[in-house]
Amino acid sequence: MIRTEGLAPGDPLHSARSLAAEFEVTVPTVREALRRLEAVEVIQFRHGSGTYVGGGVRRRLLANPHTGGDLASVLELVDARLLIEPGIAAAAAANRNDEQLAALEATTQNALVPQRGNERPREHFHVALAAASGNALVCDTLAALLDVRSRDQVEIRRRYHDRERDHEEHIEIFRAVSEQDAAAAAELTRTHLAAIRDTVITLGEELG
Repeated sequence: MIRTEGLAPGDPLHSARSLAAEFEVTVPTVREALRRLEAVEVIQFRHGSGTYVGGGVRRRLLANPHTGGDLASVLELVDARLLIEPGIAAAAAANRNDEQLAALEATTQNALVPQRGNERPREHFHVALAAASGNALVCDTLAALLDVRSRDQVEIRRRYHDRERDHEEHIEIFRAVSEQDAAAAAELTRTHLAAIRDTVITLGEELG
């Protein structure tokens, strides 16, 4: 229905009762379906206002809210990022424009902002880095990966809490991109993610 009616994030949906009548099912069935869609952010409940299309409707990948958060899952995400992001950083250094560079610079401050629970920055540094690559599909893919594995991202931030170091390394990556030094951007990104991986492993061993 969202697709056939051309609805976009923020658009309102009919009430559960109206949807039940439209699809010829019971109201509890509709409510259960809506709860499952809410879990992957395809729809959004607003207290006292109704049900709306959520931002997840545009994602190419959807999260499983019941997985992730353990050490193996966190390391899988970091390893995936190690494979993907150095190349993204090199492409960003080669292709970035002034607008993308300004957006990337703005996100370097994220590391210094305290976050609680499932809070996430409005614009992720590494997503802004991917946007600077000039390849929209690459940017969408990385953003979707971080959304799909958001619980793992929260766990990474909880385990890797050296905010000053994180900030300094983001600044170094930004400078390499600004100077269009693709090799340095790739290596700095690789070193940055490898340090996160090492910290996660060390803490996991200490806790395990």
